[in-house]
Amino acid sequence: METFFQQIINGLVLGSMYALVALGYTMVYGIINLINFAHGEILMVGALVSWTVVSALSDAGLPGWAL
Repeated sequence: METFFQQIINGLVLGSMYALVALGYTMVYGIINLINFAHGEILMVGALVSWTVVSALSDAGLPGWAL
């Protein structure tokens, strides 16, 4: 039962991320009538920065979740 609730939470988190991306595309297209495909690039830069920070923290002996 614990796994079921964890999967529900995981689904809500993933769905929220998809909704934010869709909202970003919709707002940009609605305002300037141009599809901006840079959202993926911004997401990739954020993931790279997060990975770098967590790696630096783990090299310093701190746990990665201690941001």
